[in-house]
Parts: sequence; structure tokens; C-alpha cells
Amino acid sequence: MNVTVLGASGFVGSAVTAALARRPIRLRAVARRPAALPPGAVAEIETVTADLTEPDAVEAAVAGADAVVHLVLHESGWRGADDDPDSGRTNVGVLHDVVRARRDGSRPVVVFAGSTSQVGPPPRVPIDGTEPDRPATAYDRQKLAAEELLRAATADGLVRGVTLRLPTIFGGSAQDRGVVAAMMRKALAGEPLTVWADGAVQRDLLYVDDTAEAFVAALDHADMLAGRSYPLGTGVGVSLRELFGAIAGVVAGHTGRPAVPVLSVPPPPGTAATDAHSMVVDASAFRSATGWRPLVPLAEALRRTVKVLA
Repeated sequence: MNVTVLGASGFVGSAVTAALARRPIRLRAVARRPAALPPGAVAEIETVTADLTEPDAVEAAVAGADAVVHLVLHESGWRGADDDPDSGRTNVGVLHDVVRARRDGSRPVVVFAGSTSQVGPPPRVPIDGTEPDRPATAYDRQKLAAEELLRAATADGLVRGVTLRLPTIFGGSAQDRGVVAAMMRKALAGEPLTVWADGAVQRDLLYVDDTAEAFVAALDHADMLAGRSYPLGTGVGVSLRELFGAIAGVVAGHTGRPAVPVLSVPPPPGTAATDAHSMVVDASAFRSATGWRPLVPLAEALRRTVKVLA
């Protein structure tokens, strides 16, 4: 089997590449900067450095692939998409090029990384993927547009497309720019952690290695999953105040210093509509179809993360 990972040097991309490298496949790791080869790889690995927004770059990258894992994200991130006119080319245009690449009539599997925030402020907690989408940010609108493009290409017989909508992902990596890593770095520096308002908003936190295994499971069950999107999560909501307190405690245990305080501050101007709403995910649809489930408890995942970031 020939599998191409687009965005292979990124945070989630590195973990997915490492998980796939443990399989006896041909693996092409494509990224803007050179992707590191995972240690102990079984797969036959080819690394490709490319700017996938350039003309014909995607077609060359996915040539001969039986499956494509699409993890490309514009460098402005989800908060910067509203102010960056180039974000749509990366967040939507690359997937357009993937599904329209010239082929010999094969229908490759395409597993795309969406976001649970595409639903907008959630109508209920937990969400389970049956909610109507009301995206509230440019990033979420772009992710939804790409997902709809993939669904249409699947219906047209061009690909077998699956979208995995990701919650808050975290893990020890230099590429992790999320809230867990940011607060852990502050605690390691001895700085207090700040939570907006009372910190009661909940998030569903998924460890990056469990996320990678979900993408592998999607590849294994692509025919059953094709044409749909599936939200991922643990099903457990953790308030931000509780999370930051746990981070302070884990860092204190690692460094031997007293735990830094967690302070309440007013939300800054320009916060997204989804920032004030809890997001917890019932992933039973994906779990029932694939057998996947998160294996790393939050406390253990935080301990692993601080060891790397420290």
C-alpha cells in the first residue's frame, strides 16, 4: 500500500507519520520543511519537501498513492484565518487539488483533518456529529468548505473521503502551539497561568498519539466510513480552570518547585464566539465503526508532555 501524508512535519502530521511508519507500507512524507524519519521504521519511507500551494505540487505529491492523509494547515492557524487572505488557498485549495489530481481511474482514500469547532457554538454538550453546522470563524468556514468538497468528490466516485473532526489536541512537541503546551511552557518558566473569567468552559482533550491512531483506524476502515465526517474526542469535558490547575501540579512534580498560581483575567477583545462555549465530543459513531478509542488518560498524557517540553 502506498500512503502519502501531507503536512508530515507538523504537530499531528509527525505523530501520524510515526504511527504509519510502524507498518510494512510505502510511505511518502510531504511537508514544507523536511520531515524527520521516525526511529525504528518498518515502512519504506520517501520524504518530499514541497510547497503544496504551488501549481502542480499536489499532483506530484499524491501520484501513485492508494491513500492520502491530509493534515496541511495554513501557518496563520485557526485564529489568524480571518485576517489572512491566503489561508483559504491552503485550507481549501490543497484539498481541491488532491481530489482533482489526474489518476488512472483508481479511487484513493483521502482522510482529511477537520475541526469540531465547525459546528459553531454547540447546540448541546456533548456533540455527536449529528448537529447542523453553523461555523462562526473564517477557519471553520474554510474547513467546512473543504469537507463538503471531499464529500462531493466521494459521491462523484473520484475518491473515498473521510473527515475526522479534531477537538483540542495536545502532546509534547515543538510544533504544538495549543493551549496545553502554552500553559505548560509558562509553568515551566515559573509564570502564573491565566484563565479567562471563571474558567468554567470545558474542553475535550485528546492526546496526539491517540489522534494518530484514529487516522490509522480511518485508513483501515475507509470503505465503511467514506462519505461522512466523524468528530473525535474522549467524551470527557475538563474545565479550563481544572486543566490549568492540573498543568501547574504536573509541572511542580517534575521540577520540584511550588505550583504556579492560576489567576482569573477578563477575556481579551476579539475572542471567537466558540471561546465562551464548552466543547465535549461523543465519538461513539467512529468508535463503533472502527474499534478505536483513546488509550492515554489525561494525567498520564500531561506527565508525558511535560517531560518533553521541559
